[in-house]
Amino acid sequence: MNLSFESLGLSETRTQQLEKLGFTAPTNIQAQAIPQLLAGHDMVGQSQTGTGKTAAFSLPILDQIDTNQKAVQALILTPTRELAVQVSAAISSFVGNQDIRVLAIYGGQSIDRQMLQLKRGVHVVVGTPGRVIDLLNRGNLVLNQVKWMVLDEADEMLSMGFIDDVEKILQSAPKERQTALFSATMPLTIRLLVKRFLRSPVTVTVEQPKAAPAMINQVAYLVPRQMTKARALLPILELEDPESALIFVRTRRTAAELTNLLQASGHSADEYHGDLTQQARERLLTRFRNKQVRWVIATDIAARGLDVDQLSHVINYDLPDSVENYVHRIGRTGRAGNEGTAISLVQPFERRKQQQIERHVRQNWKVLSIPSRAQIEARQIEKLQVNVREILAGERLASFLPIVRELSEEYDAHAIAAAALQMAYDKTRPAWMQSEAPEEERSSTPKPIIIKRSQQTSVSNNN
Repeated sequence: MNLSFESLGLSETRTQQLEKLGFTAPTNIQAQAIPQLLAGHDMVGQSQTGTGKTAAFSLPILDQIDTNQKAVQALILTPTRELAVQVSAAISSFVGNQDIRVLAIYGGQSIDRQMLQLKRGVHVVVGTPGRVIDLLNRGNLVLNQVKWMVLDEADEMLSMGFIDDVEKILQSAPKERQTALFSATMPLTIRLLVKRFLRSPVTVTVEQPKAAPAMINQVAYLVPRQMTKARALLPILELEDPESALIFVRTRRTAAELTNLLQASGHSADEYHGDLTQQARERLLTRFRNKQVRWVIATDIAARGLDVDQLSHVINYDLPDSVENYVHRIGRTGRAGNEGTAISLVQPFERRKQQQIERHVRQNWKVLSIPSRAQIEARQIEKLQVNVREILAGERLASFLPIVRELSEEYDAHAIAAAALQMAYDKTRPAWMQSEAPEEERSSTPKPIIIKRSQQTSVSNNN
């Protein structure tokens, strides 16, 4: 039986927000941890990064925050500022329309700004141990109303030398609180920390997701800061030219917007998400299997609900929230001994998540830049040459020979062939390539020089 977030005991407000974000079913650690934390138990979670633990600990906390109380009620410690930002952003997305204020505090950012935000009132603080200690010592961060504490990636905090700071912070918080500790490994120091600061904790263990299949070629395209993912995707699709692809996005809205963009660009694409009726899903699945639709833009519901043989590509337009989902996604391709390609669009702030996924699936991605105009045009000319060879081997060619004979009385045969190729090439070039570049940059392909017979004779005589 498939679990739902609602069946775990989360509020309707929370489950509706998760549904808007495209979260359809809990991961393993979420299914185990959420009921225990809602029941008020302290907890030790032994799990790898990327298994969905941010939602596992934050969703129960958000459901119990008292919005009338403008004090810090939850403190989440992370080893790095990158993780603090990532966790804070995830929690903020789970909040929805509620007036729950979440703040990330870490070094490298103005402490005055963080002090001002704390003064205005914050319910959930996500921070690195060093900055948390600093703000505690200044008296700007007050923990006397804290009801929940989370130590995220405790073994990383230990290896980075933060364990003394962590102990000071735990001692500064009220003893009557609920504490959760998450760690990929359990060295002796972490076990002693658990024994000292957690009260009869329940233990939740999640196995590391299996490595990605070896037959899948995993590629990352780095999206520059100044470029949107939508703009980056078009040249990637032109270069890769997937025969069939599942393009994964986080939300239904993104699925709809991306589908409209691809259809407007002349591509065979459709969307697949939770807003579709069962009948509409089945109809799309049939069209996809029959190759009537080349590319399907899907939320994660498709990772379990859409099964297509001989799928050539999986594209992570949005990186998944967990390694488990990544493995589920890319497992749609590279089946039955066939090779497959998994492409991920990675923005600068997602590099850490990329490295985490690589580490846990035990495969490194091939990292590429967004394809240039020259690369795409070279690829298109290569395909055009293949098509010409196929036509030369076909039977319909004879129908067009009379036209060539007539034109050859006036033009050179090579020029006629080049003109025909230019016509075919211009029809295959996507509109966005023509509209985005200045006129002089729109093609690196030399235009054929049409030489009439009389001109050719004149040139020959001059030589």
